[in-house]
Amino acid sequence: MNMNLSGSLAPELGQLSHLKIMNFMWNDLTGSVPGEIGNIKSLKLLLLNGNRFSGSLPDQLGYLLNLRIFQIDQNQISGSIPKSFSHLNSMQHIHFNNNSLSGQIPKELSNISTLIHLLLDSNNLSGYLPPEFSAFPSIRIIQLDNNNFSHSDIPASYGNISSLVKLSLRNCKLQGSIPDLSRIQNLSYLDLSWNQLSGSIPQNKLSNNMTTIILSHNRLDGSIPKSFSSIPSLQKLSLENNLLNGSFSTDIWQKKLTSTSRLDIDLRNNSLSDISGTLEPPLSVTLRLQGNPVCSNASVRNIIKFCGSEARAEHETTNSTNVNGSCPIHACPKDNYYEYVPTSPVPCSCASPLRVGWRLKSPSFSYFDPYVHYFLLYMTSDLHLDLYQMLIESSSWEEGPRLRMHLKVFPAVGVSTFNKSEVIRISELFSSWDISVVDLFGPYELLNFTLLGPYSYLNPDIQAKHKSKGALIAAIVAGVFAAFVSTIIAVLIKRQHAKYQSILSSRKRLSSRLSIKMDGIKSFTFREMTLATNNFDISNQVGEGGYGTVFKGILADKTIVAIKRAKEGSLQGQKEFLTEISLLSRVHHRNLVSLLGYCDEEGEQMLVYEFMCNGTLRNWISVTCKESLKFGARLQIALGAAKGILYLHTEAHPPIFHRDIKASNILLDSKMTAKVADFGLSRLAPVQDDEGVLPNHVSTIVKGTPGYLDPEYFLTRKLTDKSDVYSLGVVFLEILTGMRPISHGKNIVREVHLAHDSEKMYSVMDSTMGPYPSECMEKFAALALKCCEDKPEDRPSMLKVVRELETIQSILNMIPDTEADTVDSKTKFNEPKSSSSFSETTSRDAFLSSDVMGGYSFSGVSLTMPR
Repeated sequence: MNMNLSGSLAPELGQLSHLKIMNFMWNDLTGSVPGEIGNIKSLKLLLLNGNRFSGSLPDQLGYLLNLRIFQIDQNQISGSIPKSFSHLNSMQHIHFNNNSLSGQIPKELSNISTLIHLLLDSNNLSGYLPPEFSAFPSIRIIQLDNNNFSHSDIPASYGNISSLVKLSLRNCKLQGSIPDLSRIQNLSYLDLSWNQLSGSIPQNKLSNNMTTIILSHNRLDGSIPKSFSSIPSLQKLSLENNLLNGSFSTDIWQKKLTSTSRLDIDLRNNSLSDISGTLEPPLSVTLRLQGNPVCSNASVRNIIKFCGSEARAEHETTNSTNVNGSCPIHACPKDNYYEYVPTSPVPCSCASPLRVGWRLKSPSFSYFDPYVHYFLLYMTSDLHLDLYQMLIESSSWEEGPRLRMHLKVFPAVGVSTFNKSEVIRISELFSSWDISVVDLFGPYELLNFTLLGPYSYLNPDIQAKHKSKGALIAAIVAGVFAAFVSTIIAVLIKRQHAKYQSILSSRKRLSSRLSIKMDGIKSFTFREMTLATNNFDISNQVGEGGYGTVFKGILADKTIVAIKRAKEGSLQGQKEFLTEISLLSRVHHRNLVSLLGYCDEEGEQMLVYEFMCNGTLRNWISVTCKESLKFGARLQIALGAAKGILYLHTEAHPPIFHRDIKASNILLDSKMTAKVADFGLSRLAPVQDDEGVLPNHVSTIVKGTPGYLDPEYFLTRKLTDKSDVYSLGVVFLEILTGMRPISHGKNIVREVHLAHDSEKMYSVMDSTMGPYPSECMEKFAALALKCCEDKPEDRPSMLKVVRELETIQSILNMIPDTEADTVDSKTKFNEPKSSSSFSETTSRDAFLSSDVMGGYSFSGVSLTMPR
């Protein structure tokens, strides 16, 4: 796997009569799958996914009576599924998804009594759903999404598949009614969305294990089953775009296992007319009711909060673990890829981990956080490791849905590296699919097994055991095979040793290249960057900071971009470079600046962003700005920035703490839409510890910009979501007053508090924002000060911040223009700013970061607490 192989598979492969594993995953192989592979009677694993194979599947593969795992997903295979595959009586996993298979699914597949997972989604299969599948004695997952079973219904007999854990039939053009699935005791995940199903939803109670029920975009009518309120583990209930009527019971969140467990309920665009119970869900619950008659019922308390277009849950915890902040800074040697072992029983232990790319292909949950601890338990148990030896560095959902992870595996306490035999043992367990399959997590696949630093010299050994077969097989010649293998391995060893020496001398450049191969992010050449900026002409420079320089550029397709070019040899710049790409490649929101690509050629590190033609918020509220922002525009910018941060906290996978929110990091596009930028200092949020307890903070070195720093974070080094709330509160005060956070020794939070306490708030308001309704200003100012409370527990959550801003905006929108232009005369809204307030000056405080035209500021002061 992962050997960059091209060409086709030779029929002579069928002569390897004792082969047990054939693994060509993630290459660039083309042509058809040779029928001669069917001669390898000993074969147990046939892994061909992630290539460009085409043609039909040969009947001869049905003779592989010992085959246990058959993966051809993510290819271009066409034709029908051979009926001969019904003879694969040892088969457990059929993964044929994401191809162009067509025709009827053979009902004879039901003869495979050992089958556990049947993944045929995203093909061109047609005909009907075989009722015979109800005879599967051991099946756990049936996943047939995105096929064309036009006019077929779901067989009622599927309600008798007692072993089933997941049934996913999304977008299959199915019709008829939903069968009663209440007798399936272990069912956890049901997706029948985007079909033409009609009738009512069966009222019988589904399994207590249900995490996900997705029945949206059908023609279902009748009432929502009351039994849905009795499912304790439910994470997602998606019933939008149907014809459901009657009332909705709020019992659904009253009977959850814990009040902090995330629950997403989407009931939009139905005919619901009433709410049964008190409409006050906990912050962990997302409820969407837009497009129902009940939204017009003013007698239902709080109904307006859930009938907008963006109702969201507050918390979704993350799956990254961070080191105790008390560990010495830079104590781990970096040249050999050492780092602190986050959960080691010996504090501040340094070790070099193995890095593993892992993917769950069909998990039976919608949100991973409640199951992170159990995942680590099962993985470390099968790998014969202690729990503290594995870390989920990051995880993200992909189309499918599939869950991609980056794992780190650390040596045991007392040693800093694995020895050679242990590395090979662990790699064999990962690559030979000997890790057990757990129903909840479903089938898995190895994406990569990366050996860096002190393990680099072992790459040939690992390749010799797991990879080099593919490169050698095409050159099999009788009588010289063994000698050929020996020669190749010797060459690889020599090359890898030389490569390792190169790694040590140019660590920075290599680590960049290894770390930034991200899906959906374009890799630009240095020449493209040179042409876009006219050889980095100074006339195209729009900013400069601690990280480097920002240029305005025009790509070959005339797209205008902002190009951040790192300073040469900056270790801090490299770290920010990798962090920003890693984070921005997996976050997408209209209020976050989009990363378009990167360049890491010729020793350069550049990031390519969408260009924000209206610069920074800081520029617009500066006294030197020729145009002024009116109150309504400022409120809209505040709301946009808050929504962007809310997305980072609750919707990003994993959630993110920004850590450097400031007015110069809020950019404005051509429509004055606010977009949060500069992820160079961001940190991933915490995960559950060994006892299943979720820490409410990350311990970290204090970084950020003075004036915006949460005082609690500064004193304790405990970074929380409320740290971002504090920083955003300071930005709100800037929006209202035009002041800088710190100027001439005065702090904006203290100055506004003094004005508020002395009932002179209007004396510090920015007079350039024109008239505004006093009620709106007072609510906005009160919210800003609440965000800036000294104690984190006294600050609102980001969700509450967004909801309060939306409330203020609603009030503003209801006031006619004539009324909006008047303010209660008692408020003295035009009173000049008092001498105690401070305004924009031409001089800058030494600690302030540079503002830049075009709005791409980098510098953030790094503050290290004394130990």
